Amino acid sequence: MIQLFQNGGPSQVDLFDPKPELTKRNGEPSPQQVETFQQGNKNILLGSPFQFKRYGQCGMELSEVIPHLGNAADELCLIRSMYTEHNNHPEGVNMMETCKIFPGRPVLGAWISYALGSENQNLPAYVVLRDPAGYNSSGKMAWSSGFLPALYQGVEFNSAGTPVQHLNPSSPIPPGAQRDNLDLLARFNGLHKREHPRELELDARIQNYELAARMQLAATEVVDLSKESDATRKLYGLDNPMTAPYGTRCLMARRLIEAGVRFVQIFPPVASWDHHNEIKPGLQSMCGQCDQGSAALIQDLKTRGLLDTTIVMWTGEFGRLPITQGGSGRDHNRYGFSLLMAGGGFKRGFTYGATDEFGYKAVVNRVGVPDLQATVLASLGLEHNKLSYPFHGIQETPTDGKVNGAHVVSDLLQSPPAV
Repeated sequence: MIQLFQNGGPSQVDLFDPKPELTKRNGEPSPQQVETFQQGNKNILLGSPFQFKRYGQCGMELSEVIPHLGNAADELCLIRSMYTEHNNHPEGVNMMETCKIFPGRPVLGAWISYALGSENQNLPAYVVLRDPAGYNSSGKMAWSSGFLPALYQGVEFNSAGTPVQHLNPSSPIPPGAQRDNLDLLARFNGLHKREHPRELELDARIQNYELAARMQLAATEVVDLSKESDATRKLYGLDNPMTAPYGTRCLMARRLIEAGVRFVQIFPPVASWDHHNEIKPGLQSMCGQCDQGSAALIQDLKTRGLLDTTIVMWTGEFGRLPITQGGSGRDHNRYGFSLLMAGGGFKRGFTYGATDEFGYKAVVNRVGVPDLQATVLASLGLEHNKLSYPFHGIQETPTDGKVNGAHVVSDLLQSPPAV
């Protein structure tokens, strides 16, 4: 699975969910009160500055500002009826990743790594590719293993410079010396483990040392993009300074999936999708950087026969309001947002659910975050209520489905899950 996590809250009514009534009534008072952080908000409707058009044979309506994803419409499963539990970034990110708003739980990638492992023992099961310029909201919590062993947390790879930090010694050492060092370290760790048999962090550390030794060759080779053709590099926008950074991460993700990594998580530029003002130029900038690479990834996976067995998820932590903030932006919206799925058994060229006439609340075929995670896990052959880990005397599950009623949304899948 590849998760394109568009941190910040992409605006559904400007990208995925056209609202003619919102456009028609632009500048008028909203007939409904909305939840907002704004002080002294005047509740004025803000129509989208962008045109929508139909793409593909399926006729999916998408914004003019994401033409590359539009050209991939026949591969997309667009969910327009998502909702979540909080409208602040850290809580929203935690919810999208762990099905709870508070930190401390394993993220989706950690659960998948725990359940399925990696197909390549020389690489981590879960790899994170972030903007080299910095971290997005929530930082490393977005790839935390929570109460699962640390072995299942995301491992950061760099999309610029050295692929993996501190992987190789800073000073050259004689041949064979590294193996001798690791063998000696393994003996010491083994002795310590016998004295502290319940130290899960120690188990993870031992395994990570061995993984690091195997990665010294494998990691550098798998992310070497110089081996890609000029046509592939151009497909991802590596020939354009605007699209190259994000496109590089998308191309690296394809290579990692091809090499057997189970879960890859990509983050956008640290500028993020958090457009409280100047939403038109803000979206033009973010889409200009991320649209081509996202679509290229889907196209490339399909060309190589990998899309049927790889889930691609394009999502933020929540959406944005249909009213104006500061005259030219939008505040956070937890009651309605859109996201994209592709491949991995999800329906193609399919639009599901709906928000109200202004795009504020999901009203038709509502999908909560735990429902989405349950559906993703089902597509991977996992039952969300049976995948579990003992913690504080109870069997914890990814969605906590028996408490919140999470269920698989079978209508999103090409065929009923074989679980």
